[in-house]
Amino acid sequence: MTEESVVIYLRVSTARQGIAGNGIAAQRQACIDHLNGGDWHIIEEFVEQESGAKNARPELEKALALCAKKNATLLVAKLDRLSRNVAFVSRLMESGVQFTAADQPHANKLTIHILVAMAEHERTINSQRTKAALAVVKARGKKLGSKDIVKVGVIGRAKRTAKAKIHADNVYPVIERIRSFGVTSLRGIAKELSDRKIETPARQATVDAGRVVFGDPCWHHQQVAEIISRAAA
Repeated sequence: MTEESVVIYLRVSTARQGIAGNGIAAQRQACIDHLNGGDWHIIEEFVEQESGAKNARPELEKALALCAKKNATLLVAKLDRLSRNVAFVSRLMESGVQFTAADQPHANKLTIHILVAMAEHERTINSQRTKAALAVVKARGKKLGSKDIVKVGVIGRAKRTAKAKIHADNVYPVIERIRSFGVTSLRGIAKELSDRKIETPARQATVDAGRVVFGDPCWHHQQVAEIISRAAA
């Protein structure tokens, strides 16, 4: 079997997450788990601290150039680490550079377009909510500063974290039940959760006759690991 070449791209959005933080380490491990010791040769790894809303990302440009030169596949842990911009992903597809995301290994071009469009929409909605919240603060006669912006962002993240924690607490007993039957690997548990149609942390979209629909849940081993980690926190 011919060994395939891979270039890994890892990204965090903020200085708080940091290049040396857990976010990068988790992304790197997700990529390694995806390769799963197969016939892959990792040429190089590129790490960047930049917003996914920005298309001008030097490290990503280097990674793509190397992929084109070496006929390699660009690998990211999650699709949103690549971009949340539909136009950017469309141009990337047209460039001919092959890429894959560990959290969506079987996604085709149409599915990728839809998932990125949904991520772009979510980013827009979050931005609108932040602006609305800051407008309320300003309307109360308070002068806005960087601390206010950070506070609004922290509240939004706290709500999402709380929602994820509730979901994890609901799913974890099912995982424990599956383990009691002798299924202990993350991939095995993911298959069982999918077979039982247990809702994933994020609903997964597909396309049917041109319509966006949400089909049966499809778990990945990274999601199982995150549920176990959140439930234990």
